[in-house]
Amino acid sequence: MSEEDRTRAMRSPGDGRPLPGRNADGARSGGAPAHRIPSAQQVPPTAQQAPPANPLPAEPVSDAPRAGSSRVYGRQRSGGSPIKPFTPKSESSPSGPSGPSGPKPPRRRIKGRTILTIVAAVVALLLVVGVGLFFWIDSRLTGIPGVLDDYAGRPADTPGTNWLLVGSDSRKGLSAADRKKLATGRAAGQRTDSMMLLHIPAGSDKPTLVSLPRDSAVTIPGKGRNKLNAAYAFGGPKLLAQTVETVTGIRVDHYMEIGFAGFVDIVDAVGGVEINVRAAVDDPKAGLKLKKGLQTLTGGQALGYVRTRKGGALPDFERTKRQRQFLGAVVKKAASPGVLINPFTSIPLAMSATDAVAVDSSTGAFDMLSLGLAMGDSPVTTVVPFGGNEIAGGGSAVKWDKERALALFNALKEDKPVPKEIIDAG
Repeated sequence: MSEEDRTRAMRSPGDGRPLPGRNADGARSGGAPAHRIPSAQQVPPTAQQAPPANPLPAEPVSDAPRAGSSRVYGRQRSGGSPIKPFTPKSESSPSGPSGPSGPKPPRRRIKGRTILTIVAAVVALLLVVGVGLFFWIDSRLTGIPGVLDDYAGRPADTPGTNWLLVGSDSRKGLSAADRKKLATGRAAGQRTDSMMLLHIPAGSDKPTLVSLPRDSAVTIPGKGRNKLNAAYAFGGPKLLAQTVETVTGIRVDHYMEIGFAGFVDIVDAVGGVEINVRAAVDDPKAGLKLKKGLQTLTGGQALGYVRTRKGGALPDFERTKRQRQFLGAVVKKAASPGVLINPFTSIPLAMSATDAVAVDSSTGAFDMLSLGLAMGDSPVTTVVPFGGNEIAGGGSAVKWDKERALALFNALKEDKPVPKEIIDAG
């Protein structure tokens, strides 16, 4: 490298001192362009002019700025308007996300206090409706006076709550056409068609539902030995309750009775009940013809199902099993959310139930609610143990197994689970 080239390389550009000339360019200072930019008026050399030695390539004429124009980085722009500063598209476009009126106002959020207020109002409304419905049902219950009056020798109160549930063969409320359709016959008077004792324990054990066969041979106070259902025929609900207390040693706390008409109305009010029919049934006397298997029964079919004596080696005991099966199914359906929440089913159900049942005068709506909850808790079901027959009331009656029946009733009196060997779940 020559001294001149070394000197040029060591100088910093733009120091103001002239740099050595290059070819015919003449003296230039540091930082100056390496070649001249031709002006707009520069005329290209003619054929008579000699080209300079080692000529540098000239910029194309099209790249030279035109009069009245400005240059943008990297390319030439046209027009003479001032260059606008760069702004984001969302800010420069009036049709962008913010719209012509500027940024959107922030979205209003519902405050937690507002939500709590709405929830509290809804809960309060439900409570008011529930309390009103409760008192309305309570006012519609029909009380039977004197059913559970005290008498000499009545069993003492025991832990838990005991219900006597009675299904009567009363035709009250049924027209001639209804009686024909339901095959209930024209029997006069009123007798018990089914009887069950429900024990609701004071503790956490499951309730126990015991069927009392209507043809059971028992001693009726003041009437002697006879069938259990004769007690109702002799002295109505009061004598029946006293007879049950006497033969079981259990004090009855609540009494509830339902007739044929009310039975049908309740089933129809809940839209029928689902029953698993264990064997096909064809009983013209009960107006019933059913296939085997799971099916939904109407009120009329359900009535025939719990009344028929067809099927089984011991028809009366098979009948009590069907009655317990049906009672559990109808209570379960009535207590389902689909029925209770829907006013088109819950209100007709409440009206049908209060019209259909009769209770002792001390039983109210709260007690009925307790009964429904107990039945919905899948109670242990059984029948009074029996051991043969005897003659009572002028005919053959079912004789209880005294030892096993006593063990059953003692367990209920002591508020203890019934021994497994006694239970006949059916």
